[in-house]
Amino acid sequence: MIETLAFGRTGHISTRTIFGAAALGDVTQEAADATLETLLEYGVNHIDTAASYGHAEERIGPWMAAHRTDFFLATKTGDRTYQAARDSIHRSLERMRVSQLDLIQLHCLIDPKEWEVAMGPKGALEALIEARDEGLVRFIGVTGHGLNAARMHIQSLKRFDFDTVLLPWNYGMSQDAAYAASFRELEDLCRARNVALQTIKALLRRPWGREERNRATWYQPLEVQGDIDRAVHWLLSHEGLFLNTVGDIGVLPRVLEAASRFEQGVAATDMEAMLEQSEMAPLFV
Repeated sequence: MIETLAFGRTGHISTRTIFGAAALGDVTQEAADATLETLLEYGVNHIDTAASYGHAEERIGPWMAAHRTDFFLATKTGDRTYQAARDSIHRSLERMRVSQLDLIQLHCLIDPKEWEVAMGPKGALEALIEARDEGLVRFIGVTGHGLNAARMHIQSLKRFDFDTVLLPWNYGMSQDAAYAASFRELEDLCRARNVALQTIKALLRRPWGREERNRATWYQPLEVQGDIDRAVHWLLSHEGLFLNTVGDIGVLPRVLEAASRFEQGVAATDMEAMLEQSEMAPLFV
């Protein structure tokens, strides 16, 4: 089974490997239901989705009648204004057939101008706080992509006491000195405030090139089990971090298998060798 850990201050003991439900964005209900069985097999008890992930929320909805108590359920809104974000939350509740979300997150809040709107008067954050006060959601988080994600999350935590953050982290990004420094500053802040820190892009191999896109991910993922093991074990060796899984149901079982066998980290020399042998390249420049 996969290791579990307190998900920040939420009181939930989450599997350190969280199901990234972007993988359900463009699959049939039959394929989604088979994925649910895989999650249950590995004991995954936390789902992270978003309003913008295609049909993902609709695919999760049929699961909830029998499995709502089995999962910490998180989604996201990409809207920046109060009314749009409020409407988004209600649509997510309807699509997933639940009366309450465990976590609602401001999705990809990294643009400074969008940040000012979302965090300002009549901004999206007001709608999230109102939803929490009304009992529609329990906790509030913020997510981001790109090389400024950690810096923007630090700024967000200075403005509001978010319960969770989510951003990219993998071995390749750890070799970017500026990003690594800001990530570790954020990590220290999260630890001090007991804020759950979720990571994405652990399985990044490189951006898609001219080859045929055979996966649902918007980057080319690692696919060889040994490489997946190294990437997953390197990430999980960082105390307190959560790994949100790859956005492709075909690769997902390999990630969960790697996580279920995690015992220790990976030597830097092995990670460097994988970078070269797998021809890995940065996604964010």
